[in-house]
Amino acid sequence: MKGKKCRVIEDYISPYTEPWIMNKGEILIIGEKDTEWKGWIWCTNKEGESRWVPENYLEINGTSGKAKQDYNSTELSVKVGEELIIEKEEAEWYWVKNNLGKWGWVPIKNVQIINKI
Repeated sequence: MKGKKCRVIEDYISPYTEPWIMNKGEILIIGEKDTEWKGWIWCTNKEGESRWVPENYLEINGTSGKAKQDYNSTELSVKVGEELIIEKEEAEWYWVKNNLGKWGWVPIKNVQIINKI
């Protein structure tokens, strides 16, 4: 997927205003699995901050887990017609860059692939 371009076909408004950063090796409290988006788990860090994290990014042992890699939870709010560049795909979401140079996650269902750059 890296380097492909996509166009927003349905608006997406992020419910999270602040980014949440997880560092490789960080210990987390593991919560429930997302029922809407398969492959995402609610995690809480030692500061008590929580976000959805891709299950693939975690080593899970019961109710605790360890980050296998760095992760940035930033979600982009996007409008129909915007063009984005895809960096990677994870559990039905793309990590993308918009025309203003901002990075974040958007649901795959809200965009359509245009072509390769």
